[in-house]
Amino acid sequence: MLAAEVMSSPAITLRRDDSVRRAIRVLYDHDITAAPVLGEHGELVGMVSEIDLLCGAFAPGASAPRTVADVMSRQVSTVEDTTDARVLTDLMIAKRVKSVPVLRDERVVGMVSRHDLMALLARSDDELREAVLAALRERYPSDASWEVLVRDGEIDLRGPEGQGPGHVGDLLERTVPGVRPARLLR
Repeated sequence: MLAAEVMSSPAITLRRDDSVRRAIRVLYDHDITAAPVLGEHGELVGMVSEIDLLCGAFAPGASAPRTVADVMSRQVSTVEDTTDARVLTDLMIAKRVKSVPVLRDERVVGMVSRHDLMALLARSDDELREAVLAALRERYPSDASWEVLVRDGEIDLRGPEGQGPGHVGDLLERTVPGVRPARLLR
């Protein structure tokens, strides 16, 4: 599964000259924890998060930050829309970030948050079964003889002869997030 398949799009963005107050309203109103900050030509120039805004909003005195540029992070971890969801998840864990902008041709096309990834893992057994069947139909269009049983995210498969468990299990692990390794039954 690719970042483009799990991202929220279009991304909610801010400009560096937006006020801190406006940025707070945007994050709050959209129930998001961070937003990419774009420059004059739509290029990514930073990221602003809840913590950046909270620190800015509660800064004492006349030196309180006024714009997003005053509080945003300029070092931003990003992924391409073709990045595998596993690589994306590893990046988010390693960098300890809650969301990551998704780029295509150096333009922000979406965002992936921890919540987006959790939504994949929270799917019901029926939803997982349908996703597994769809993946099998796509890979084996002439074979409609797959039996799929999903219990608590664990998949039991019964399929045509010659489909080795390693091959099918690998296919499902790469294409259907939230499934545990499949057991191929005979």
